[in-house]
Amino acid sequence: MKGRAISYSADELAWIEANRGLVIGDLHHAFCERFGRDDVSAVNLNALRKRKGWKTGRTGRFEAGQTPINKGRKCPPGVGGNHPNARKTQFRKGERRGVAVDLYKTIGTERLSKDGYVERKIHDGLPLQSRWRAVHLIRWEELHGPVPEGMCLKSLDGNKANTDPANWELIPRAMLPRLNGRYGRDYDHASAEVKPTIMAIAKLEHRARTVGGGD
Repeated sequence: MKGRAISYSADELAWIEANRGLVIGDLHHAFCERFGRDDVSAVNLNALRKRKGWKTGRTGRFEAGQTPINKGRKCPPGVGGNHPNARKTQFRKGERRGVAVDLYKTIGTERLSKDGYVERKIHDGLPLQSRWRAVHLIRWEELHGPVPEGMCLKSLDGNKANTDPANWELIPRAMLPRLNGRYGRDYDHASAEVKPTIMAIAKLEHRARTVGGGD
């Protein structure tokens, strides 16, 4: 504990040295469970390990085939080897604590992505990237069904945050470079009067390239 030195018995020191290769969280849990110590933190054990020069021998990677030290183990409340204080720090399935509580967004929450699209949280599962989906895509697909492979949606008014399905047109993904500056055109920042012309030219060029097999 901060403010005073922590003493360890010879048996405790010998046990810590013998088990120094454990991940610090597992080492702390097992130590408290074995010796019934509630006055020693994982930080204390890590500092002790460093002071003694007890190398862990680990590379920092979880090796293939390696079995976690606490696999299949439970820690019911009790006395002696099963210290009741260990239960206080365990997480229950689906439980959030600390910063995770403040950062959590409920399903249905909307946000603006770094690229300017409005996104909506659709689930809490994995992978993390799939939790958020563009609202304009959700609304468009509700009317027209899934976007075909090789196609994408293009904002007609250049405002990516406008999620009205009428503002989005289905175009070949290969057409995007002809609208996004590669050919000297900047569709999104062009005036409303010029946008239809840029779109029409891009479609003609794409069609010609598709038919002719060139650029």
